[in-house]
Amino acid sequence: MDKKFIPIFKNEPIVVLLLGFITCGFYYIYWNIKVAEVFNAITGKELISPVISVLAGLCMPVHVYYYYLVGQGLDITADMINRPDLKNKGVLLMILGFILAPVAAMIVQGHLNEIYEANSAN
Repeated sequence: MDKKFIPIFKNEPIVVLLLGFITCGFYYIYWNIKVAEVFNAITGKELISPVISVLAGLCMPVHVYYYYLVGQGLDITADMINRPDLKNKGVLLMILGFILAPVAAMIVQGHLNEIYEANSAN
């Protein structure tokens, strides 16, 4: 996929954690929306709707479902960055999203950063 079609949303994973903490979690609503835009562009379809992204920041069951969808997007991302170990990580992200959501967000942000690094190397 051409990198110009992937929206740029690159942060250091620790920044995601700190901004989430400083804003009492409100940053994660914004983060969910931006990550959904990236995964929608990567997959070429609406994998995660904006409504799911906002509700995921407000409601735990939707939050777990959000990370399930992100895990599906990671399957395609794994091919883009040549990391087959990322496939089938949806369940792991769901569990982390339920127990330690900030850690799940940091992991996802790290993998998104790998996409941008892979595209800049090409």
